[in-house]
Amino acid sequence: MPNKLHKKGSRSDRWYLNLMAPNTKGVNFAWLDPTPIYLNGPAFNDLLDDLIEDLSDFNIQLVAGIDAMGFVLGAGVASRLRVGVLPIRKAGKLCVETDAVGYTNYSGLQQKLEVRLPAFKKGTRVLLVDQWVETGGTMEASIKLIERQGGTIAGFCAIAIEENEKTKKLCVAYPNATAVVQGSSWYKQCNDQKLKSFENYYPEIAFEKYCF
Repeated sequence: MPNKLHKKGSRSDRWYLNLMAPNTKGVNFAWLDPTPIYLNGPAFNDLLDDLIEDLSDFNIQLVAGIDAMGFVLGAGVASRLRVGVLPIRKAGKLCVETDAVGYTNYSGLQQKLEVRLPAFKKGTRVLLVDQWVETGGTMEASIKLIERQGGTIAGFCAIAIEENEKTKKLCVAYPNATAVVQGSSWYKQCNDQKLKSFENYYPEIAFEKYCF
């Protein structure tokens, strides 16, 4: 059982990433679950510290969290930045007039995202936040929703952005920040969709004071 006190790591070694849980329910679910980071107070706050440091030059006026786990990370980022937070919802959840965009999610299913009308003043600089960017379809749809209302994309952030043709284009087009730093050992593991930390993972690790 791990017994090393957590501490701030280097750019390529962020201790809290060791808490993420592997998929135990099959191919119809995402390949990992970052929720244990949110459950552990020091982990969640160190994650936010790292993201806020990388977002310092983005000039953000509003944070948009993407349904559903982007709500958690987005609200945390917005609170640190002392700006408002806009939920980008899956279709059919809002009781007001909305704008919607269709997209293909990470599992290949066709879905829609929507936001309330209006959501912000034209020209507002919006940071998009999701828990994980795998194929890039959800983030691309969210960008369309913001830009159609006259918003400016200040950038986007997530715990990780996996590498493929669509995400490469998004990263070239817009500023971005992630806890998993491009070029790090974590980055390669995420692209392989298999973390070395899975070998030592157990669910109770999220509740313990001492971590990897």
